[in-house]
Amino acid sequence: MHELSIAMEIIAIVEEESAKRNLERVEEIGLKIGALTGVDPEALRFAFEASTADTPLAGVRINIENIPVRGRCLSCGKAIEVKEFIFICPYCGAGDLEINRGEELDIAYIVGL
Repeated sequence: MHELSIAMEIIAIVEEESAKRNLERVEEIGLKIGALTGVDPEALRFAFEASTADTPLAGVRINIENIPVRGRCLSCGKAIEVKEFIFICPYCGAGDLEINRGEELDIAYIVGL
């Protein structure tokens, strides 16, 4: 389960950022998770909660924004959203796509006091 190692990295980043900002407490963390990352958002949430039990980050709310796969067809130039991982342009049927969204795995924000 690679979600555990991702959760541990998020914890390290949040702790470092909290120290930089002199936050007494973190209340919420916003994450952006792209569909192509292979990360299960609920497994990540569980791993984070299990890893922060009995720590200063216990009880922090995790807000996850799921980012769909989006891109542009290199044949017809239209912007597309890939549905059900079918990488074919719905407008012209070409399979020559440039993907520009869906690979994100980012901490979007940290809310603290």
